[in-house]
Amino acid sequence: MIKDSGTIDEFLARHASDVEESIREAAAQEIMPRWRRLAEHEVDLKTGPHDLVTDADRKAELYLTEALVALLPGSVVVGEEAVHANPASYEAIRGEAPVWIVDPVDGTRQFVHGDTGFCTLVALARRGVLYASWTFAPARHQLATAVRGKGAYLDGERLHSGSPEPGRDLRVATSHPDYTTNEQKRALLGLWTEGVAPRSCGSAGLEYLAVARGESDATAFSWEAAWDHAAGLLLVEEAGGTHLTRAGEPFCITGGNTLPFTAARDAATARRVAGLLSDGS
Repeated sequence: MIKDSGTIDEFLARHASDVEESIREAAAQEIMPRWRRLAEHEVDLKTGPHDLVTDADRKAELYLTEALVALLPGSVVVGEEAVHANPASYEAIRGEAPVWIVDPVDGTRQFVHGDTGFCTLVALARRGVLYASWTFAPARHQLATAVRGKGAYLDGERLHSGSPEPGRDLRVATSHPDYTTNEQKRALLGLWTEGVAPRSCGSAGLEYLAVARGESDATAFSWEAAWDHAAGLLLVEEAGGTHLTRAGEPFCITGGNTLPFTAARDAATARRVAGLLSDGS
């Protein structure tokens, strides 16, 4: 079993391309053949009308679980669908073993509707530290990757998040109201102010990619599920951005965060958004 960060770095140097290949294969075999071809019996509800799961989610997660653990013996997988079936399995994210954090189809609602706005998210972490991430949008033929300390890339091109243009409204993607508590709704209302242009988010992974590319200025999310955030948080960090909770602290993938939180193109934007979230509560 990998026991230190140096060994994780060595694993990534040897096998990052193998992880990428596994992700591409999961999409090719289990996701894309079902895109725009889903039968009614292949789509189910989980917690509500906006929380969908499909056979593509389940089968792609199973494929990735087998492939990733084979690449890194002794590692474990925390996947959205496995945790839904067994909530206690989420605790592995706080354990000693390297953990693969997997969202097989992020943006399932978009996937079900035949839109291109979905992706597969994979991150490798240990004891709350993110080491690498992959964001693959197969319908858009885009792959974004990040390795701690080595930058973020989209299809081989280095990503730089930059800073918002002075004088322009901040473009901020926010949580859907259906997924917020009353307290979080009040906090998010702080964004409805002069100089900010909030909008409801789509796929979390693609919203993080938009921030890393400088196409969006920030996110404001109200939930902690690591599979939605881990890959994107590292991508934004390695592109030059940062993240803060409403308490002014970095978001922690192992939980205990003061929500909502923001990921932003630069530190100044993160502080501004976090401040607005605090003022709105």
